Amino acid sequence: MIVAIDGPAGSGKSTIAREIARRHGFEKLDTGAMYRAVTFAALSRGIDLADEDGVCHLARLVNIVFQPQPGGVTRVFLDGEDVSSQIRTPEVDAGVSKVSAYPDVRVAMLAPQRAVARQHDVVAEGRDIGTVVFPDADVKVFLTADPRERARRRVLQRHEGEQVDLSALEPEIAETLASIERRDALDASRDVAPLVAAADAVRIDSTAYSIEEVVDQISALIEEAQRA
Repeated sequence: MIVAIDGPAGSGKSTIAREIARRHGFEKLDTGAMYRAVTFAALSRGIDLADEDGVCHLARLVNIVFQPQPGGVTRVFLDGEDVSSQIRTPEVDAGVSKVSAYPDVRVAMLAPQRAVARQHDVVAEGRDIGTVVFPDADVKVFLTADPRERARRRVLQRHEGEQVDLSALEPEIAETLASIERRDALDASRDVAPLVAAADAVRIDSTAYSIEEVVDQISALIEEAQRA
């Protein structure tokens, strides 16, 4: 079975997909993390993100591996290095839309994404899962939320496991909100695999729902599909 969860940055896709995977025993595939890993690789190697040929060549060379951990957490390894934290920085946030818009980068990521689904029941999350990567997915969800709430969630995700004062994070939240709004505009307007809901996707606005409530809604869709 393939469950596709699409939506903009900070809508809760990663958290929801992780819990769906834990609850149903599925493999979690974070396609957005793959584009983030390519972006981080380019930045760390001094490749200008505007250099499409250079970035696309790099995308064909790097090895990106997901390693599940206890508790439903998945670590991301780039050429053997754990980059789970490095791919969630504001610098990567600012550059990943440009990188993910390059057609050859997306082509380079398709094969490993689809390979996982041939071997496991998968819950995959990203921006074009139900439209491009897995157009025949058994369950499709388009998950969104209020932009400021998405920014708050993204910042808290960066500081997961830390003791933080939310008021002290306000400047970072404001910066992240601006970045999210820019990325929304870029993702929705790009020529290749734009951020749009699949025609047969179920739309869920997670702003007013808890994680458990959203997971319950998607689990009901999965159970309905399994009975069909």
